[in-house]
Amino acid sequence: MANRKDMRREDLIVPYAEPAPEKDNQDVQGTLASTLPMAAIFTRNKMIGWTAVLFAIQGWLSETPAQKAASSTPSYFSVGMSILSLGTAYMPLFMPPGPAGKGAAGTSAQPPPPVPN
Repeated sequence: MANRKDMRREDLIVPYAEPAPEKDNQDVQGTLASTLPMAAIFTRNKMIGWTAVLFAIQGWLSETPAQKAASSTPSYFSVGMSILSLGTAYMPLFMPPGPAGKGAAGTSAQPPPPVPN
């Protein structure tokens, strides 16, 4: 059998040094928490609105002091914006659109004018 001798040299051992954190750390959750409410307002989609509320509350509760110091707006603004987007999605429930009467601008095509005799 071969002699099992340690062939490593102690003068070549390099101690472990933890890498420095990256400066351009992208906050994906914060981006989603601020983008989803806008998408919910534009599309009036209730599912996107509820997702925006959940992301905003989760981002607010998991915010670290470093994120709090680095962000330009507080996290509770994202929560407010997401609740506003949810209110926009449910607005037709509380304030239904009125019936289209005479002179109201509708989206359907108007009948053609009568042909003069």
